[in-house]
Amino acid sequence: MLTLPPPPPPPPLTRISKQVSCDQIVLSKDSKQQPIKQHSQESNAPNYITPNSTRPPPRLRQPSFQRTNPFTWFAAVLCLIFSLVLIFFGVATLIIFLGIKPRNPTFDIPNANLNAVYFDSPRYFNGDFTLLANITNPNRRIDVRFESLDFDLFFSGRIISTQSIQPFTQRRRETRLESLHFISSLVFLPSDIGVSLEKQVQSNRVSYNIRGTFKVRVSTGVFHLSYSLHSRCQIEMTAPPTGVLVARNCITKR
Repeated sequence: MLTLPPPPPPPPLTRISKQVSCDQIVLSKDSKQQPIKQHSQESNAPNYITPNSTRPPPRLRQPSFQRTNPFTWFAAVLCLIFSLVLIFFGVATLIIFLGIKPRNPTFDIPNANLNAVYFDSPRYFNGDFTLLANITNPNRRIDVRFESLDFDLFFSGRIISTQSIQPFTQRRRETRLESLHFISSLVFLPSDIGVSLEKQVQSNRVSYNIRGTFKVRVSTGVFHLSYSLHSRCQIEMTAPPTGVLVARNCITKR
């Protein structure tokens, strides 16, 4: 029998050919899957259009120059001048008053006499009362003008007589004494107040209250200032007809 020679062996495959073939296979797979992945990302991306791609940037416009009305300038200058004048006079007044140190006039009662207290009926009162008022100007550089001086006599909060003094001027550090005569004639008093007055007369101690209201004008040569003063005096007298002043307490303030 004839024997055939064996077929030649196949050529050996090298590793390089295997690697190339694997890389080609991987690249081919990636090239096939890459469009699909990119398509999925594009499908998930938000569907909007950026404003920079559609609208042009806004143009900045310079504001047009407008001239100020002359009347506005005139009003501003007037306001400035008025403010400066006001500040000047305020500072000058403060300096003058701090240098002068003005003080309020004082009121006091150095002496008083209760001449009579009697009743025509349980509710109608009659009385005779005199006092000596001492009004002093304690300032060293200021003259004081009293334009009005009114006094009211009270017992237990009820007014029983009034008196006034004519206006006068006081020089610096000057004292003036004025006599005031209070006469009460048929003054109506409630029964409880009348009983209280009778008890005080019997106990030889009668309490009166005197309230004075003054309108004062202060002159410094350049500036003039007017204001009101209020004096409150509580006095105790012995019983009439020889009623004399026992105690007093006077306060004067604005």
